Amino acid sequence: MTAQRMLRLLCRAILLSIFGLGLFAGSFTHYSYAHQFRELPNTAPSAAHWLGTDGLGRDLFTRIVYGTRVSLVLAPTAALLATVIAALLGGIAGLRGGWLEKIILAFTDLSMSLPLLFVLIALRALLPLDVNPILSVVATFLVLGLLGWPASLRVVWAAAKNLRDSDHILLARALGYRPSQILFRQVIPCLRPVFLAQFWISIPLFILTEATLSMLGLGVMEPLPSWGNLLRGSEDFSATAANPWRLVPLVVLVLTLICFQFVFHRSEELA
Repeated sequence: MTAQRMLRLLCRAILLSIFGLGLFAGSFTHYSYAHQFRELPNTAPSAAHWLGTDGLGRDLFTRIVYGTRVSLVLAPTAALLATVIAALLGGIAGLRGGWLEKIILAFTDLSMSLPLLFVLIALRALLPLDVNPILSVVATFLVLGLLGWPASLRVVWAAAKNLRDSDHILLARALGYRPSQILFRQVIPCLRPVFLAQFWISIPLFILTEATLSMLGLGVMEPLPSWGNLLRGSEDFSATAANPWRLVPLVVLVLTLICFQFVFHRSEELA
């Protein structure tokens, strides 16, 4: 087994561990992520609070565990939505060609010309700042999924275009298959490796985007934790220097993104 393969296996094990930590958060801590120990603000790590508490006396380990569930479980949902949109529109554009292809690509280019983060901030700012935390999660990742497909569509379109005049597509047309049948039975199955690669690319992108929005106060709202709003607690440099365990969410975020990068390289090779 090569060192590179071992590294990929290690990254997959780390990602599975982090996923498991988020999915079964209640099994790893008996505290509520919103419970405040008012007499224990900014305490150091201890047997009762493994990573100490934040400025409001909330258990930091508990908030990281539940924040992992929000950031790492819902990001694949947004990535899946974006990949499905890219697969459908990119497949249609590549298969049909003509005026429909030009319209889809023009709309895609227009979407890509707009800075995604600024569009997300503008759309998210339309919602009230005191929106329900659960609704803020749904809105954040729904907007991510609905706006994060243009770059993937370009890749899918190029791959579908290469299949347009292939023998099995021409045979399907000669046999009288409808365009929708050709798309779902011939084109999409052939492009599964491409979809998988785009899916893996989108997950870390959406995790990082959510973290940025939440740090700005426009993503997941308090008291529901996410990696982004947990990082807002490190804006006070003096407090962070005195309580370096506050940087644990940043370490987990960076480690997750690195692991996704190595796993994606493997998916790219399969594609």
